[in-house]
Amino acid sequence: PVANQPATHSGLPRSENHPAMSRRRAQSIFRHLLGSVVVWLVATSFGLAQPLHERIDQAIETRAGGPVAPAASDEEFLRRLTLDLAGVIPTADEARAFAADKTPGKRSQAIDRLLAAPDFGRRMQEAFTAMLLERRSGSAVSDAEWNRYLRASFAANKPWDQLVRELLFADDSEALKPARKFLGVTGRDKNPHQLTQDVARLLLGRSIMCAQCHDHPTVEDYSQSEYFGLFSYLQEKPEQAKSEFESVFVPGKKETFPRLPGKDPVTLPVFMKDQAEQAKAYRPRLLLARDLPTAANPLFARNAVNRFWFLMLGRGLVHPLDMHHAANPPSHPELLSLLADDFAARRFDVKYLLKEIALSRVYQRSSRLPPGVGAAAAGPETYRVFNPKPLSPEQLAWSMLRATGNQARFEQARAPEKMDFGWYNYINGRIAAPPANVPEVLDLFVGVFGNPPGEPEMEFNPSMGHALFVLNERLVLQWLEPRDGNLAARLLAMPERDDRIRAAHWAELRRSPNDTELKIADDFVSAPAPNE
Repeated sequence: PVANQPATHSGLPRSENHPAMSRRRAQSIFRHLLGSVVVWLVATSFGLAQPLHERIDQAIETRAGGPVAPAASDEEFLRRLTLDLAGVIPTADEARAFAADKTPGKRSQAIDRLLAAPDFGRRMQEAFTAMLLERRSGSAVSDAEWNRYLRASFAANKPWDQLVRELLFADDSEALKPARKFLGVTGRDKNPHQLTQDVARLLLGRSIMCAQCHDHPTVEDYSQSEYFGLFSYLQEKPEQAKSEFESVFVPGKKETFPRLPGKDPVTLPVFMKDQAEQAKAYRPRLLLARDLPTAANPLFARNAVNRFWFLMLGRGLVHPLDMHHAANPPSHPELLSLLADDFAARRFDVKYLLKEIALSRVYQRSSRLPPGVGAAAAGPETYRVFNPKPLSPEQLAWSMLRATGNQARFEQARAPEKMDFGWYNYINGRIAAPPANVPEVLDLFVGVFGNPPGEPEMEFNPSMGHALFVLNERLVLQWLEPRDGNLAARLLAMPERDDRIRAAHWAELRRSPNDTELKIADDFVSAPAPNE
């Protein structure tokens, strides 16, 4: 058939060219959206909608299998929340004021304040740069352009489906130029197989690399036809979207048009040579941007909420994050469905989702085991205690700057338009001067503590090199030298030893020391120096 089908107002073409298939897809999407919206509107209108954070707690505690940890202290909660939503520990003054505040709703107020603060956009930009780009680089879009785009998107609470749509297909406008970095970083650029694998992992939660040459050897859910269905979506022109493939184990060629897991193939029209303009509306990646990030695609919503849950709780309901399949079920299936359905019904509102998770008892629990409960009985998948989680390289850099009282000085130092500093050359002595501004500090910390490009940062992998860096790196040692009212200068100005010990705890841990910690610190300070 020759294409003469107009595009919709959104710039995306209507569903498949076949009328019956188009009607079926439209009816399916309409029923899903209408059901979600009607249920939510009816419940809200009659005051019956139970807050999401309460339903989260019910789902977790129903499966807990025993006592759960009590609520975290105010100091622990604020430190955790500020790290998660601002990417840095709170100031000592903020921590003291929060601990002294007796307002009943202060935790909810703190969540609202942090979600509205400028640091929220930066924190999400840093977290999702690591998650979506996996520390890869690319020259077509600068890091600064990408960072500004992602930071502004999260600060404005751009719906998650809209953001993903822009990442999958950015038009020629200058405003969306930075979004092209997602598909254009090293390794993905002009490599549709790498794109296929990364889009499947990061946006659908399915690690299908092993299905390129045959059906997955250990995961029955991941088929070669699924791989090439997604591969077909990532081509540039409509005539390229029909993929042929053959298993290395089973002779016989097969073919597929663009297809998402669990969905029908999308048949594309055939265009004549003089119909280049009409064909643009049927570019496969444009169709992928239409079909993948929608409420009608449950894999998209489930993967999204699982990753936001991981960001806040340190572990996915499905873990590892890219292994959604029947043989690796969620630890709490009802909760994952609840979060995904609610996220879609509320039009993929990121700030709302993060707020409800932060309001839950499971997020606000202590990280200490409840009395009489051993670690084996309260595994990380139970969420009976708050699971300790490592700081990202960016969180560590920002927090060390703030704790040592050097943050303002480095933020005021103007960074050059083009950064000549490189962490690897600095570590190896080819650059003599240590970092002098925030971008250089972040580059150093990401280089030392981050994973190699292309490796997801999902687990805690400490090393001797990390410990030696914190103990001996000359930049860190410079931060501990007294200057311009930083922490070292303030401590030295205090005449009383106990005051210095307490001030150091508030500066570093954002809480007062307990009796044991006081004695340890007192003994350490009282001991003679090694050269005395």
